[in-house]
This record gives sequence, structure tokens and C-alpha cells, in this order.
Amino acid sequence: MLRRLPPLNALKSFEAAARHESFTRAAEELCVTQGAVSHQVKALEAELGLKLFSRERQRLIITEAGREYLAVIRDALDRIAVGTHHLVQRQSSRALTVSTSPDFAAKWLVHRLGRFGAAHPDVDLRISATMHHVDFAREDVDLAVRHGDGNWPGLDAVRLGPEQLFAVCSPKLIADRRVADPEVVLKFPLLHLDDRNDWSKWLEAAGVGTVDLMHGPVLNHASMLIDAAVDGEGIALARTALAAWDLINGRLVAPFALSLPLSKLYWIVCPKATSAQPKITMFRNWLLAEAAEDRRRLEALPP
Repeated sequence: MLRRLPPLNALKSFEAAARHESFTRAAEELCVTQGAVSHQVKALEAELGLKLFSRERQRLIITEAGREYLAVIRDALDRIAVGTHHLVQRQSSRALTVSTSPDFAAKWLVHRLGRFGAAHPDVDLRISATMHHVDFAREDVDLAVRHGDGNWPGLDAVRLGPEQLFAVCSPKLIADRRVADPEVVLKFPLLHLDDRNDWSKWLEAAGVGTVDLMHGPVLNHASMLIDAAVDGEGIALARTALAAWDLINGRLVAPFALSLPLSKLYWIVCPKATSAQPKITMFRNWLLAEAAEDRRRLEALPP
């Protein structure tokens, strides 16, 4: 619904005049002329079609309608003042609240918190793992890591890095087997995320003919899928960011060179108005540096 709002200056003039019962004292408080306050109040009365003040023996008397409206306006201005104070306090504090998906938190972020804490011991970092996209205007969140196409109007979005989809499994699962041919995956249990479409695309790209993929468990969280692969339950298709930690630390291997580029990536997002804040810039740079180090270490892994 379209809001019908009088000008803020008119509301401020009315509230100050009603509180002081004087245009002159309201003008002194607002650092404007008495005529300017009188003009703003008259314009507000004209817009509302109501008389907010009357003059009796050179005194300014608020009307009953004006008194009712004052209660509403005073409450609204108080709420704006308190909200502004909290916002300024939050931005100037060392607390940093970051929102991300449970999968990204579990498979990427939590493993690195020790390094972040050692590098930035003065930052009070708070992680909120949630499936929904936060509303920065309504929620106490400074920055988020989102998965998508990077197109979120009003938000500053920086790509965390390129992403590929590739097969991963526990090194123990293939310890005694040759897996050079992609078709060999069909001899292993296949782990699926949400549906079986990813494996269909990967096998098609590998040149493997039509196969029956109606086997293997279907999981609805990527972190569960990767953990199942780590435990040797089968072969999974995983994206770069979520599999990187386990690959680098030898808990997973990528047995095939084939990978599929992904269009939906991880992005570091925040309101454009706060994107240059020192604490947000610092955390964004830290995330980008960690992602770059992952790429360097992944490239150094033996084939």
C-alpha cells in the first residue's frame, strides 16, 4: 500500500510547536525562523484539512485533533530516533553479524573461525545460519553470504569466486580400484542432492550413455551430502566452495578431471549504504583472501 506521509519538516515543526506551545520556542529549537515554523504548520493543517492550533489571548493552544495527532507523531519520531541511535551504535561497534546458509556455515565458514579470531581478536563475530535471505532493513545483520546470480537490487554484491561441480569421494572408497574412466562411477553408490538431475548432466558431459540413476540416497542439504561422501557412503557431486576444506585436508578426493561450470555462485552482500564501513570491508576482504587461498591450494593438489 502506498504510504501517504506529510513532509517530515512539517511534522517536526508541529511536534516542537505543540510541545512548547509556542512557534517562537519551536523555531529556536529547530534553528529556523518563527515564520518558517508557522508556515510549515499551516501547510500541514491544509494537507490534513484540520485545525491543529488555535490562538487565545496571544497564546498558542493545541486543539483536540492536534492533541490526538501529536501522540501519533511523537511516537513515530521517537521510534525513528531510537532506531537511528541503534543503527549508528551497531555500525560503530565491533560486533559483526553475518548471515549465511547452514551449508556454507558448516562446510566453509566454521573451519576458519579460529584463523579469523586470531587475526581480528577485537571483532565480536556473530554467525546466523538461515535458509532465508535476510532483510537488512529489518534484521540486525551487517553482511551476508548468499547463493544465487548476484542480482539483488539495492545491495552491494561481490563474487566469492568461480564455482565448478565435480565428483568427490573418500580416498578409502577408491583405494584399490582404478577410476580413470568416468563410467566407473556407476559401480559405486551415488549420492544425490535434492534430485538426480546433477548426476544426469555430469554423466552426459562425460559421454556416458543412458543409465538408471534410480539408486542411491537423496539428501536435501549439501553439507549432509559431502559428509556422507567423507564417510565413504558413495560418490557425490559437490561444488568447489563446499568441498574445498575436505579436499585440501585429504578427507575427500576428486577422482575425475571432469567438472561443470556453475552459474549460481556465492556472493558477499550488504546494503550499498554500508558497503564501505571498515568492519564490513575488513570481513569482505578476509572472505575473499580465504577463497583465493582455497583456489591456490586446490590447484596444488596432485591429480
